[in-house]
Amino acid sequence: MPTASPRETSLLTTARVDLRDNDVALGVSGNHAENLKAIERRLGVRVGQRGTELHLSGPADAVASAVRLVEQLETILRAGQPVGREDVEQGLKMLGRGSSPDQGLDSLVLGPVLSRAGRHVAPKSLAQKRYVDAIRRHDIVFGIGPAGTGKTYLAMAMAVAALQARSVKRIILARPAVEAGEKLGFLPGDLAEKVNPYLRPLYDALHDMMDASRAAQLVEQGTVEVAPLAFMRGRTLNDAFVILDEAQNTTVEQMKMFLTRLGFHSKTVVTGDVTQVDLPQGKLSGLTHARRILDGVEGIGFCTFSEVDVVRHPLVQEVIRAYDRSEAEARAAEAARTEPAQPAAAETGRTDEEPAAGQGGQG
Repeated sequence: MPTASPRETSLLTTARVDLRDNDVALGVSGNHAENLKAIERRLGVRVGQRGTELHLSGPADAVASAVRLVEQLETILRAGQPVGREDVEQGLKMLGRGSSPDQGLDSLVLGPVLSRAGRHVAPKSLAQKRYVDAIRRHDIVFGIGPAGTGKTYLAMAMAVAALQARSVKRIILARPAVEAGEKLGFLPGDLAEKVNPYLRPLYDALHDMMDASRAAQLVEQGTVEVAPLAFMRGRTLNDAFVILDEAQNTTVEQMKMFLTRLGFHSKTVVTGDVTQVDLPQGKLSGLTHARRILDGVEGIGFCTFSEVDVVRHPLVQEVIRAYDRSEAEARAAEAARTEPAQPAAAETGRTDEEPAAGQGGQG
């Protein structure tokens, strides 16, 4: 671990961190020192680098947080895993939420869900860690939150890991793009052309988890099935890891149909964003309904993500926050418009006994 030597002055605190290894120091710094610049910008500290040493200065609590994050980054690098800008951003978010020492970035990243060709898939936030743990513990898990929080990606990684460990015999991936009860004939082209545009995100995630030729072979063999939700009706899914993506666009009836497909030795993960419902106006989302009636049922886990768990570009968080504010303002404005009109007697100076002009004395 690095050695930090804080020294108090009348205006600020300073600390020296010696990483004792050029490669580790380079990994902590990042390309063109982008990691150190992110730490400076987000924590309000100054970071200088001389060889393997980092020299930090700023408010005492900010310097302590920066030293802690540097220690976590060093632990990850010494374990043989790379550190990217997104890791630094997630570590900064965790510090901002006051995570405990045993809940640092290194505790999430070390212990990957899936490893492939030197690439590790691991949780990047506490919510993601709870999500992965819930999938391990429960047979049905709901992952609910905005885009970019890793709901589907981590579920896919868990599914591939379960298949590799022979815990399940097949993986089934579904989306409600072609609704249960809707005739495929209404869509142009053959079956593959009809469903592929809707299921492409699931194919892309699968190919990211394993070699493309191996993924194609598993799909051809039926070991991995990527299908619209309509194809789940009437089936019992045994020895399978089943993922339902974009579940906010299921109806209540479709969600019930899907959840009752679960067979023995199987797991089901349902993912969706309840703020992105594309159902006809007035149609209740099956995901919203399921969260209301199934929360607290033993064996079913619910994991909620927020914009702080977004692992895409940092601006995605700001976009989500901006839209949330806009929607809240729109709801407030709508509520104000629909409030009953208040009596205007106080404004006009009239009493209940005094008729308005033109309304009295005409009998």
